[in-house]
Amino acid sequence: MKVILINGSPHKNGCTYTALKEVADTLEKRHIETDILYLGQKPIAGCIACGKCDEEGICTFDDHVNIIIQKMNQYQGIVIGSPVYYGGPTGQICSFMERLCYAGGKKLEGMIGASIVTCRRGGATAAFDRLNKYFQMNNVHLAGSQYWNMVHGTNPEEAKKDLEGLQTMRTLGENMAWLLQSIEAGKNDVKSPEYENKYYTNFIME
Repeated sequence: MKVILINGSPHKNGCTYTALKEVADTLEKRHIETDILYLGQKPIAGCIACGKCDEEGICTFDDHVNIIIQKMNQYQGIVIGSPVYYGGPTGQICSFMERLCYAGGKKLEGMIGASIVTCRRGGATAAFDRLNKYFQMNNVHLAGSQYWNMVHGTNPEEAKKDLEGLQTMRTLGENMAWLLQSIEAGKNDVKSPEYENKYYTNFIME
């Protein structure tokens, strides 16, 4: 089994990486492989609703989104992480997730997912809520922890002093590992969910 962890911070080895690494290390201890993807510092295009992904199965912008879509079958779990900017996640991670969900949402179905955020002081719960919505709209099963998945600090050294925050990351890793292994163990006896075709009801009707 394998989990992809996505670092949506412009700082490759900052607080968000520190938190994600705590989750990854815990998963590895439970014999689950991990990859950490750093989105980088270059702008990531947002979805332009061109519909190309409906025709081709990949996004019209050829970047990290398409790499993950094409590799998604390798993963059974996904963790996305971001620092808090103005009470929300970074633009990079939001653009990435909006295009990933729109172009590759079907491949997310049935995965175990989680979001983590890091911040100096406030805005963590709002950013955390925003990130979770990407999963909740795509049949991704959310893994919980002992508290909201947040770590506080302005740099990795400070983040490492947030003992409760780091413990929350380790608990998240433990819960993800247990869920992934439980699903794997039950595959022969328990059927996966069967989803109906989606209804799209507009609020304004003729």
